[in-house]
Amino acid sequence: MTQSVIHQPRVAWDAARAFVRMAAGPGYDAYAGRVLSHLGAEVYGELADTRQRLLQASVASSDDDRFTIDVEASKWRVRFEDLLRTDPALVAPVRELTEVAAHA
Repeated sequence: MTQSVIHQPRVAWDAARAFVRMAAGPGYDAYAGRVLSHLGAEVYGELADTRQRLLQASVASSDDDRFTIDVEASKWRVRFEDLLRTDPALVAPVRELTEVAAHA
């Protein structure tokens, strides 16, 4: 039996970028439903907040878009690091959500 080492900071960073990409994209509704079922209402609500901030930034100015995307990704990275440190069993659902986003 082979065991693999999970690098939680990498999982967190990949998931953060995926969440921000999906929050701003056309597949948001389906993705948000998966987030709700895999990670719960709190994370689902945070994703909705991210979407709102991204949409507001895109209306305000194109210069704000890139900054907002970077800020949101940084926030999500920290959220995921905390989440995975608190509950390592969430690595599998977080990885699944990251994979879904990669193929969207």
